[in-house]
Amino acid sequence: MIDIFNKYGTILMTAMGQTLLLALYGLFFACIIGLIVGIMSVLKNKFCRGFALVFVNLIRGVPMIVLAYFIFFGIPFLCNSIMKIGGVTLTALQAGTICLALNCGAYMAEIIRAGIQSVDIGQMEAARSLGLPYWRAMQRVILPQAIRTMIPSIINQFIITLKDTSILSVIGFPELVNTAKNVVAATFLSFQTWGIVAVMYLIVILLLQWAAKVLERRLKYESR
Repeated sequence: MIDIFNKYGTILMTAMGQTLLLALYGLFFACIIGLIVGIMSVLKNKFCRGFALVFVNLIRGVPMIVLAYFIFFGIPFLCNSIMKIGGVTLTALQAGTICLALNCGAYMAEIIRAGIQSVDIGQMEAARSLGLPYWRAMQRVILPQAIRTMIPSIINQFIITLKDTSILSVIGFPELVNTAKNVVAATFLSFQTWGIVAVMYLIVILLLQWAAKVLERRLKYESR
């Protein structure tokens, strides 16, 4: 195992960096999607609530590997062959980011919805009684309080998203699992290679879990 890491460690560490980069891209856009859909789900407008409900159930109901194939192969086919736009292609990074953003965004929407609903309704009523418009009250009063309860869940969702990047090896993105497959093909040492990959994932995920617990304790301490 040490010999493999000495020889292929740089490649595997680079792939780990690509994995983290993809997870960060996905989480960034997922936060935007989740914020929009999450707020829509708590509005009084039936269309907004219905759209949010359909989006969340649709994305969460489709296996991520199917979503990855659909985005990577289906969207270019739809644009080039059916819509006759022509020349539309997606790189593995672009398709992977869209896939993660949609998948993670559906779960983020539920986290944000729950965070907003955890704030006492009297806070919104008090802000509105002081003359603040709804969106300004949401921005200045509700969301700052909701974010405190959402941060640990967001970090946990990032951990899930990080692990989900392994699924995107099916579309050829050079993340850790895809790179490990190439190392196994070159060395025929599957046990040692996958052992190294497991340890790399474990170290990163344990660090993130530790950060989530520290942050959660700090938020609880500050809220006293």
